[in-house]
Amino acid sequence: MAQNQTTAGTKRISNYITMIVVIVLALSVISIILAVSVYLSGVSTPGHAVTSSQAATDDLTAGFLGVIGFVALTMSIFTLYQSQKQTAEMKIEIPKVMTTIGCTTQGCDVKTVREFQRGDYVYKELDTPCQKCSGKQMITAIYKEVKEKEKTYNV
Repeated sequence: MAQNQTTAGTKRISNYITMIVVIVLALSVISIILAVSVYLSGVSTPGHAVTSSQAATDDLTAGFLGVIGFVALTMSIFTLYQSQKQTAEMKIEIPKVMTTIGCTTQGCDVKTVREFQRGDYVYKELDTPCQKCSGKQMITAIYKEVKEKEKTYNV
């Protein structure tokens, strides 16, 4: 159950990143289209006189819009690629939580280990009797199992 919640949270973050990247991608395409439009409007057409200062301003504006558009386009494509790659590599492993149950009768050393159940807490007395002496049982410890990572040796 917790694994599904974690996976859903990861997908939600990924969807937000994707949405932001798509918006930036759309804005970069609009910037490139505006750059081309400004550049083409600055080119002198027959019968339409354009001053040199206006043409220089139009060329500068077109250049800035083009550079901003291409940089934003490149960054958004790179971010989209990296976020998809990262979510594909991400593996979330939920550790096992174990409960140790011991007999409360003196002299009886019976201990059993089972998976954690909702409502377990340390020093909780259980209704099930001890298998050996039929005494009361109590939860003595709750812990998570830690798997040791594989050691790699460089040769």
